[in-house]
Amino acid sequence: MVDEMDDREETGEESFAELFEKSFSGGGSKLEPGKKVEATVLSITKDWVFLDVGQKGEGVLDRKELLDAEGNLKVAEGDVVTAYFLSRAGGELRFTTRLGGGSGSGNAQLEEAWRSGIPVEGTVEKEIKGGYEVKLAGNTRAFCPFSQMALRRTEDPGQFIGKTLSFKISQYAERGRNVVVSHRAILEEEQRHQRETLRTTLREGMSVPGVVTQLKPFGAFVDIGGIEGLIPISEVAWGRVEDINEVLSIGQQVEVAVKSLDWETNRFSFSLKEAQADPWRSVADKFLEGMVLTGKVVRLAPFGAFVVLGEGIDGLVHISKLGGGKRISHPREAVKEGQSLTVKIEKIDAEARRVSLVLPGGEGAAEAEPEEDFRQYIPSSSGGGMGTFGELMKKQQEKKKRR
Repeated sequence: MVDEMDDREETGEESFAELFEKSFSGGGSKLEPGKKVEATVLSITKDWVFLDVGQKGEGVLDRKELLDAEGNLKVAEGDVVTAYFLSRAGGELRFTTRLGGGSGSGNAQLEEAWRSGIPVEGTVEKEIKGGYEVKLAGNTRAFCPFSQMALRRTEDPGQFIGKTLSFKISQYAERGRNVVVSHRAILEEEQRHQRETLRTTLREGMSVPGVVTQLKPFGAFVDIGGIEGLIPISEVAWGRVEDINEVLSIGQQVEVAVKSLDWETNRFSFSLKEAQADPWRSVADKFLEGMVLTGKVVRLAPFGAFVVLGEGIDGLVHISKLGGGKRISHPREAVKEGQSLTVKIEKIDAEARRVSLVLPGGEGAAEAEPEEDFRQYIPSSSGGGMGTFGELMKKQQEKKKRR
């Protein structure tokens, strides 16, 4: 069939076919060499796969391109495949999924791929100065800079060695002796396609899977396939997180809830905790008033010490109930952060998300020293000398010294 196509091209029938197709131009968008399309498999023969590409005429694809490593066909009639337009021939449209990295001269194919923007397959042979050496069709050697291998610089450059990947040819010169390729261009194209899909389907409040890509003191960046968003550190867990590295790691698979989407500024916010069950909904099932348990002091405030009781559940021991009956000016005088502390649940208010704690055996507040009654130091109208304000101040200072 290819010979028949070539004969028609040589006799000028190609021009007639093009004019014939143009007369039915309403059947689809104009095809340019290198254009990427989603096509439906119509039929499969011994050598060819025929495609419906939304045009007046069938698309033709070499069957060999759709075989797996064992030689088995990877598609069936009705399946949708991604292909790139090559050329017209005799009213039929030639497509390819990629230009392979097999043996043969390959130079004509590579030059065509460069001009048309069609991906090529290549095997990453080794790491060289500034990047990688990649083997393309016909044993052509190409160079891929480090910056063009992935969307972001990897800490392990050797992970790509030996892999067969798709590349775009960014430079083709000296008849194939100077070829530069980019795998990043392929990834960016896929990302743009995913982004377009997400823009029509993604909504705030949805839960989606993602991968942690970066960790910062203020939060974690997560890629959900097409866009990257931030999980603020306050949205990482229901409990307080001091060091995000103790909770997440780069490359970790996570489920996140979409908090906000700003497509114009490319700012997206996610929440890890909202994709998980709220622990306060079941707090009454796990904790009871009067229960004694041991937790860790996670934070000190002027008014008391916060103790973690379980995932996302903190309780407060008020400053008046610390100090073993003695009055203290700050919780640090009685406890310290990181300390294990045995506490008793005094009150649970699930609606207000509060748990009040006391120390076992010391439920009562430390007695406050009564303030001096300044009225007794006001001189009497008779001048009887009930004392002076100076005497009051002197008495207060002596009391402080005794302490």
